[in-house]
Amino acid sequence: MKSDPGFQEFAPRLPWRRPQGAAKSKERDIATVPGDHRVNDRIRVDTIRLIDQDGNQRGVTSTREALALARSLDLDLVEIAPTASPPVCRIMDYGKFKFDEAQKAKESRRKSLNVGVKEMKYRPKIGPGDFDTKTRLVEKFLGEGHKVKITIMFRGRESAHPELGKKILDRIVERLTDVAKVEAAAKIDGRNMIMVLGPEKKNRTKIAEDAKSVLQEVAPTAPTETIQQEG
Repeated sequence: MKSDPGFQEFAPRLPWRRPQGAAKSKERDIATVPGDHRVNDRIRVDTIRLIDQDGNQRGVTSTREALALARSLDLDLVEIAPTASPPVCRIMDYGKFKFDEAQKAKESRRKSLNVGVKEMKYRPKIGPGDFDTKTRLVEKFLGEGHKVKITIMFRGRESAHPELGKKILDRIVERLTDVAKVEAAAKIDGRNMIMVLGPEKKNRTKIAEDAKSVLQEVAPTAPTETIQQEG
């Protein structure tokens, strides 16, 4: 049977096999993903600035000597500052380092997923006790990094007086001015009035630092002074 001149026969593709006699590398897995570190034989420069496994500066040395030292300790030579002149490398357990980094990233993602929007509901005629309790909870949510949706619920003829709800929202903002910022201004939403607060971390940190500074200044001058609260 004659084959068609326009037809080409292809040999079936065989599964890839390692050539006989080629030993599998005993090196640890090294950086192949963009943005990863260069490790061990991937470091191509002749000289580096070395930091040993204990964090001590070992000065400028040849890459070959540093790599030999790392291998003698059963550790890796990792390039941590490739743009420096010469590049800075550190001796470490790269596998453990990557595992720790992955765990930190996982924990960071978990925390970011847990941070969401909470909701706190008030009534226009809420009493002082309930107002304080609910507002403390709002402050707690903000301190945990959550945003908080404040909802004023109107019933019956209360919806004809939105200014009552606005007064409640203004009191909340005034009470939490040091830890909150308004991310969505008050607006009417059906029979409710809503507002969204977000954590004001910068202000909270500054206030804590200022308070700490004041305490440090006052403590040495009056360590035994007793302050009595006015009745």
